[in-house]
Amino acid sequence: MLFCIDIGNTNIGWGVFEGEKLTASWRTATVRDKTGDEWGLEAILFLREFGINEKKINRLAISSVVPPLNFPFKEMGKTYFHSPPLFAGESLKIPLKVSTDHPEEVGADLLVGAYSAFKQYGGPVIIVDFGTATTFSAVSKSGEFLGTSIAPGIGISAEALFSKAARLPRIQIEKPPSPIGKNTIHCMQSGLFYGFIGQAEKIIQLIKEELGAKTKVIATGGLSHLISSGTHKIQKVDPNLLLDGLRLLIEA
Repeated sequence: MLFCIDIGNTNIGWGVFEGEKLTASWRTATVRDKTGDEWGLEAILFLREFGINEKKINRLAISSVVPPLNFPFKEMGKTYFHSPPLFAGESLKIPLKVSTDHPEEVGADLLVGAYSAFKQYGGPVIIVDFGTATTFSAVSKSGEFLGTSIAPGIGISAEALFSKAARLPRIQIEKPPSPIGKNTIHCMQSGLFYGFIGQAEKIIQLIKEELGAKTKVIATGGLSHLISSGTHKIQKVDPNLLLDGLRLLIEA
C-alpha cells in the first residue's frame, strides 16, 4: 500500500492508496515542532481507526513546503514504516517542464498539483488552490508549467481583519444570507466570500485569455467547495488532487 502525505503550511493531508483506490484520507494541523516519533504514532492511530494495518504500508511519497518537517517525516518513514519516504521534487522527480524565470523557486505542491491536473484532466488547465495562500497555476496544452498567481489565502485575510481591527470578531467563513450584511458577522462574511469569488473569477479570466477559452479550471484546497459554490468559472473541485498527484508520480 502507498502512503501519500501533503505537508502544507497550515494543514497536512494524508492518504492511503491500494492501487488507484484511495482507501483512507484525513487532515491534521501542521505542527512544526513534533518529532518523528510523534508523527509516526499519530499516523498509526489514524490508520488503525480506518482499519488499515500499518505493516501493509510499503511505500511513502511526500510533498512538502515546510522544510523543518522533512527530517522528522524521514525518521517517521524509516522507523515506523521501514520505508524511506520519497520527496516530490527531490528523490521523487516531477516530469514537468517548468517555464518560469527561476524553476527552482516553484513549490513542490504547485508542481505536484499541476502534474496531477494535467494527467487527469488534460491541458490547458488552471489549478486554483485555496490553501494558506490562494494560488492560480497555469499549465499549457502540452503539459508545460507556465507560472502562478499567488494571493493571500482566505484564512489569512480573515485573521488580518480580526487582528488589525479591534471591533471585528473572529468569524466562521461561509456564505452569508445576502451580499448586503445586516450585522458585523454577515458584513465580514460577505466581503470574504464574494470578495474571493470576484478575485478568483478575474484571475481565471485573465489567465484563460492567454491559455485559450477551452482551458479547464480545477479547484482544490480546504475552502475550494465553498468558493466554487459561488461561481461557474470552476468546472471541477478535486480535494485529493495532490494526493493523487503523488500516486501518479510513484506510478510514472
